[in-house]
Amino acid sequence: MKTLVTGIAELVTNDPAQAHHRDPGDRLGLIAEAALLVEDGRVSWAGPSAEAPAPDAGTTVVDAGGRAVIPGFVDSHNHLVFAGDRTQEFAARMSGQAYSAGGIRTTVNATRAATEAELEANLVSLVDQARRQGTTTLEIKTGYGLTKDDELRALDIIARHTDEVTLLAAHVVPPEYAEDPDGYVDLVVEEIIPAAAKAKWIDVFCDRGAFTPEQTERILAAGREAGLLPRLHANQLQHGEGLALAARTGCFSADHATHATDEDLAAIAASGTVATLLPGAEFSTRAVYPDARRFVAAGVELALATDCNPGSSFTNSMPFCLAVAVRDMHFTPAQALHAATAGGAKALGRTDVGHLAAGARADFALLDAPSYVQLMYRPGVPLVERVFRGGEEVR
Repeated sequence: MKTLVTGIAELVTNDPAQAHHRDPGDRLGLIAEAALLVEDGRVSWAGPSAEAPAPDAGTTVVDAGGRAVIPGFVDSHNHLVFAGDRTQEFAARMSGQAYSAGGIRTTVNATRAATEAELEANLVSLVDQARRQGTTTLEIKTGYGLTKDDELRALDIIARHTDEVTLLAAHVVPPEYAEDPDGYVDLVVEEIIPAAAKAKWIDVFCDRGAFTPEQTERILAAGREAGLLPRLHANQLQHGEGLALAARTGCFSADHATHATDEDLAAIAASGTVATLLPGAEFSTRAVYPDARRFVAAGVELALATDCNPGSSFTNSMPFCLAVAVRDMHFTPAQALHAATAGGAKALGRTDVGHLAAGARADFALLDAPSYVQLMYRPGVPLVERVFRGGEEVR
């Protein structure tokens, strides 16, 4: 099956070799007046319209009509298996109360009480919302069950909807282990991880009110022994050892990274760990935003993700997060889009998504705008008009 997309005002490929050098410092591989050829779900050619292959009788032609085309967003940090509502907690924060990790336990109680069908229906709704806003790849975590049965139930649900399945049994210590946190770590290491066959990733919340560096390192080691790939929630609520630990243990990504020293940034840059910044979390908790300029200057690879969850970042809109990242984290528009696509792919160890070079999976979005910059220039406006995943239109 072939699809030729023509009439593209601006094509973002994330392939610097394609760039027309409008800005030598960006990595977007922009092509003006472009076309894109898809064959069997993969990009087979991208370039100027004047050089596009002539469509044959079996080719479907899509006229972009002067719109921009971007790679599908790669949202590499999500918590979508949950029940319940924390509206009142949000209202309290907006009235001046501080955010703490302890609020997670409210969702744990509701999630444990929900049926599998209820949890999956909520996840499907959230995934559909994300798709309609241009997200074509999602990572999804467990972490609101915190018993062996509930965590494995969450893995089953997630695995039906994405390949990027993360075990976050080490989200917080559940109430029944409040007086014995190391006993809960034993449960995670000895019982939950060995049974987590459907997971790809192991994640730990290493921060105040969650897990200590020593506990974190033990859990990551058990995950690696079980064949799971490491990632980390690090330094969201205060400065600690999380970023240094992520670098030392070879984590693919260190997420949040709100509190980072120059030494932390040097360590993760040297290790190749991606720093996944989560503007929705700072927005929703009124926390201080990390400054992307410091990460870029240190040579750190950046990703942007939504951190969609019911407590600290209840948004699954990547366009919203891009706008906040540009305004409040000091990303340039080009840096933000790259982080939300190619950066997210790197955080997930993926080379087939996040770009539109030949061979990539044909995941892309048509914007109701002539340039990707309007995603940040016109915040809140629904500019994602059509979404394709593997060459098939999904919105």
